[in-house]
Amino acid sequence: MRAMILAAGRGERLRPLTDQTPKPLLQVAGQSLISYHLQHLSQAGFREVVINTCHLGEQIQAELGDGSNWGLQVQYSVEPENALDTGGGIKQALQWLGNAPFAVINADVFSDFPLARLRAVKCNHAHLIMIPNPEHHPKGDWGLKGGRMNPDAEPRHTFSGISVYNPSFFAEANTGRFSVVPMLVEAARQKQVTAELYKGEWHDIGTIERLNSLNNRYK
Repeated sequence: MRAMILAAGRGERLRPLTDQTPKPLLQVAGQSLISYHLQHLSQAGFREVVINTCHLGEQIQAELGDGSNWGLQVQYSVEPENALDTGGGIKQALQWLGNAPFAVINADVFSDFPLARLRAVKCNHAHLIMIPNPEHHPKGDWGLKGGRMNPDAEPRHTFSGISVYNPSFFAEANTGRFSVVPMLVEAARQKQVTAELYKGEWHDIGTIERLNSLNNRYK
């Protein structure tokens, strides 16, 4: 199985830090967020990774190189100035992701989820890792029912930013900028999106306060 790290975001809520440093290169305990993902992917048995870049993307490429430091082969999917959002970014990268299901991880999350479990997922459409709602997102995103994501079920949980997709999920999508969320909701209403709830460590590094809190925790 191949993997993709979504790393093209501007990180507006992390400014001014992200004015000079791309969000994936912000550090937790002296190590960049994206390097944690590469380390965990390698430990989980992944060998080929695609990283999409946009804002200050040349810094990411310079820092990570070809991925050989982690025993990986890294391919970069460079996006236009305004980036392509989650769906458009994945659609553009399909040429490097092959014909089999692939894992996707948001670069700005920090978690101990065992990524090797993703390699065992039987995915015909999409599979999402959900987590209990964090303090900053108390209403959650979607519910779970019978091992599937259900937009209307209660209680609601939060999407972790960790998932598996079958390439066919994007077959009918147009190229360009678009979010994957409406596609997931539509597919979930057709009972095509499987999901599971993970109760381990997970953090969304979306603001300076949350980044500082995580760094303080790991001092």
